[in-house]
Amino acid sequence: MSDTPKEREEAARVRRRLLNLGEVVALLAVLISGLTFWNSYRERTNAEAQHAAESAQSAKKATVMILKATPDKEGRTLTLVPRADEQAVQSQTIRFPSKLGLSPAETSSDTRIEKSWFESALVSARKAANAEDSPGDARMPVLIETHYLADGDPHVDMAIYEIGYATSHSFLGGTDIHLRGLSRTSEVANSDAGQKKIDALWATRMAPKK
Repeated sequence: MSDTPKEREEAARVRRRLLNLGEVVALLAVLISGLTFWNSYRERTNAEAQHAAESAQSAKKATVMILKATPDKEGRTLTLVPRADEQAVQSQTIRFPSKLGLSPAETSSDTRIEKSWFESALVSARKAANAEDSPGDARMPVLIETHYLADGDPHVDMAIYEIGYATSHSFLGGTDIHLRGLSRTSEVANSDAGQKKIDALWATRMAPKK
């Protein structure tokens, strides 16, 4: 039995609706796929950016040299090591205030500061400034140039440090210096600028007292 014209028209309308529904489903599938891809791309990009930022921050931390000083029991020597585990000091040059008339001290793997390098000159300078018997701790500025490795890469750090020390005085023995510690105060661009800075600090600190 053949379909009537009305039935054929109704069947055609059903097919058109099914076709439109299929197109909508296909479009939704494309949209969902696009959104999934975009979210995945954004998450991957954010993760890569975060990883790059963390890597840059870690690299920056690795290349900031902060020295830790440990005095021996007698206060004669400060043993110097980097605070960061990934750093390894290769050599150091320690420069003193020009007025002390001292040559720079050079060290290699055994990085340290010894009071014998400057004690006599420091005691004489304190005496000239009428400060040899002043009680309490005192500080002396120095310029420390450190050649070191950070994660295997070579670096150079040049900074102003303050050597902390105390004095003791006796009638027969004179003035004795006892090393206490070391503190970093500022970074400098080169040795000339650093020398000028520690000389200015020293001149202010050792101005003769009246």
